[in-house]
Amino acid sequence: MLDVAVTLMVATAAGVLARWCRVPPLVGFLGAGFLLGGAGMDPFPGLEDLADVGVTLLLFTIGLKFDVRALMRREAWGSAVTHMALFTLAAAGLLGLLAGIGMTLLDEGWATLALLGFALSFSSTVLCVKVLEERSDDGAYYGQAAIAILVLQDLAAVGFITATAEEPPSLWAIALILLLPGAWLLGRILEKVGHGELLVLFGAAMALGPGYWLFDSLGIKGDLGALVIGLLLARHPRAEELSKALFSVKELFLIGFFLTIGMQAVPTLADLALAVLLCMVLLPVKTAGFILLARQLGLRNRTAALSGLVLGNFSEFALIVGAVGVSGGLIDDDQLTVVAVAVALSMVLSSLVNGRRHQIVRAIARRLPAQDVARINAADRPLDIGDAEVVVLGMGRIGRGAYDEVREERKLGVVGVENDHAALARLIEQDYRVVEGDATDYEFWDRLRHSSQVRLVILAMPHHDSNTFALDQLRDTGYPGEVAAVVRHPDQDAELRARGVDAVFNLYEGAGVALAETACRGLEPEASDGRPGDVHEDPRDDPDADR
Repeated sequence: MLDVAVTLMVATAAGVLARWCRVPPLVGFLGAGFLLGGAGMDPFPGLEDLADVGVTLLLFTIGLKFDVRALMRREAWGSAVTHMALFTLAAAGLLGLLAGIGMTLLDEGWATLALLGFALSFSSTVLCVKVLEERSDDGAYYGQAAIAILVLQDLAAVGFITATAEEPPSLWAIALILLLPGAWLLGRILEKVGHGELLVLFGAAMALGPGYWLFDSLGIKGDLGALVIGLLLARHPRAEELSKALFSVKELFLIGFFLTIGMQAVPTLADLALAVLLCMVLLPVKTAGFILLARQLGLRNRTAALSGLVLGNFSEFALIVGAVGVSGGLIDDDQLTVVAVAVALSMVLSSLVNGRRHQIVRAIARRLPAQDVARINAADRPLDIGDAEVVVLGMGRIGRGAYDEVREERKLGVVGVENDHAALARLIEQDYRVVEGDATDYEFWDRLRHSSQVRLVILAMPHHDSNTFALDQLRDTGYPGEVAAVVRHPDQDAELRARGVDAVFNLYEGAGVALAETACRGLEPEASDGRPGDVHEDPRDDPDADR
């Protein structure tokens, strides 16, 4: 148990240090893996299995939240196919140039260089989705486009692995078509499992049973099976609840994935230097390629920059494709070690870059040529809030409640802003006036600045960092109206009040007050006409007195 305790303590310390440095904790987990590997520690027994479970659950939850129609969008399949082909050629050429100036480790012929370029063309599904989830952008337009590209890349990788495998998939794989009617039965079971630990157990069983195990036993990569089962359940009314129930379990197991990535990459100084060089040369090319393709296919400069930054890394699939090259004699073990180190370093760099995405995206978007709005995809055009007097940012349960109060009770014009594409469609069906967008959309804030009729902005997004960023944008644009915000912790309450927020609602404390008010209505003294009397005789006790 000592190796387990040491691994967990080092990972915790590294994660805390990363958070103190204002970078994503997974940077700390990767660093902990490097540190433990450099100290000669191997992954403790079972860590790699836990990491595999984490990846399987991640792909299952991707499926639960993913709109499969996104695969049909031109910006998804067009970017995935074109980028993979062009990057493979560009990477092979750049690696050939490096070989020509003395990098003998790469001097193995064009077949080897092409395979290395192909392996490095994939982006990390695990890292990208983790980054998107941390800022609640996995349902945003650019997030769905990025995930669609990742899914298509994964399908290409699975196809390559299957084509080069010693044994083809079982003929019984054709029977997987029976999962389509079987999804109805799984959905009926999901309706009966309640809301506690049985819901979590059901999700894990679906991901690992009919997902991973069934596909793997038929000669198809099991992770793909977990994704497929998630997609089959995605339209179930409880799909979102199931995804949230699995969140903590998945996050814990994924720590094992990032630790093993670091611990398995123990390079020499020469390997490390070459891996750094690969990242410096190829990552900018990869990121720029995604940005330019997305822009060419109808995405805004800002959306293209966001998706390019998320996808600008190397994938764990590079190790699998590299292993195939080793078995085929095209790549040797030293080259695979360099690829493994480059994958780990790219994850660190990508996490750091995406941690500063606001400033980087703004700088990139401003340097790209201006776009004709008419040529931008309709779903990605700049937001228009019309004549709204109140704007609600974040249309979850709290945001919807605020929206209903403003519209029904206060009779004010209100518009909601939501970045989850699927949630947006449901809200429109329920007759909410909503637009798709998020708090990091600078063009939205520019429009808000020029919209003099807006009197109140309600910050109801689930993450405190998103609300504080939105507050900064409001201040920068010179917005003169009132701001209200939702918090979950007392320190967040104090921070927002110190920064001039007019009304702060603590979700947990406020729920207790609302419950007490509801429960005590029957205890209120009745007026002479038989109706409840006004118990707010002192204006200082009136909750409306501050308005």
